[in-house]
Amino acid sequence: MSNKESTSRTLFVALAVSLVASVFVAGSAVALKPVQIENRLLDKQRSILAIAGIGGDKLSSREVKDLFNSRIKARVVDLNTGEYNDSLDPVTFDPLKAAKDPKTSAALKGSEDLALIKRREQFTTVYMVEQNGQLESLILPIRGYGLWSTLHGFLAVKPDLNTVVGLGFYQHAETPGLGGEVDNPKWKAQWPGKTLFDDSGKPIIKIVKGGVDPASPDAGHQIDGLAGATLTSNGVDRLMQFWLGEQGFGPYLAKLRQQGA
Repeated sequence: MSNKESTSRTLFVALAVSLVASVFVAGSAVALKPVQIENRLLDKQRSILAIAGIGGDKLSSREVKDLFNSRIKARVVDLNTGEYNDSLDPVTFDPLKAAKDPKTSAALKGSEDLALIKRREQFTTVYMVEQNGQLESLILPIRGYGLWSTLHGFLAVKPDLNTVVGLGFYQHAETPGLGGEVDNPKWKAQWPGKTLFDDSGKPIIKIVKGGVDPASPDAGHQIDGLAGATLTSNGVDRLMQFWLGEQGFGPYLAKLRQQGA
């Protein structure tokens, strides 16, 4: 066999192996996609339950689903008007995907973009924790840029729409031990009971560099900054101001207050 034939055969075999491997990988990706989607949904439901204070890490997948379905009611909100939009299915609607589409989102410029997210979707999904038909807490999706990444999380508030139940981030890429301390239970434990708005409805919750003075009259709406992570702390502060303001859930919360929620 000539060297030319040998080389051709080697290339053919390599190409055939590569083709088979590509088909296998592509097939596996397609087959696993539903599982990945299901796992992401489960992680989000687990985060919502934990932030609402009605779930834990030890719950099985089935327990998470059952508890979520029995206690949580999801609805889609028009952030521009503050009204619910029942034409969109809160289970299948993807606010983050909508934020990337110019048809379903708006570009944010300059001082509008406190959270540094560039675009804000028109519609998003909120979650109501209910017990015997009574609202126990309202859970709002929030996100904003820290030092290295966009932090995605949820803020849970009491029915008075002013008192924090809990806050947590389910996805980010901040530095472990520094900005990653947003996951520290001790830091998150500061949030419950804090006040979000002043009497005029203006957001007053604030991340404080150096720590909160317990004797200060402002302590009720202040949170300790993350040690050594000023930019991440600033990012959390900005995203809170954004989502509680007019560009975020401001119109929606105003509607709820008018309705006596």
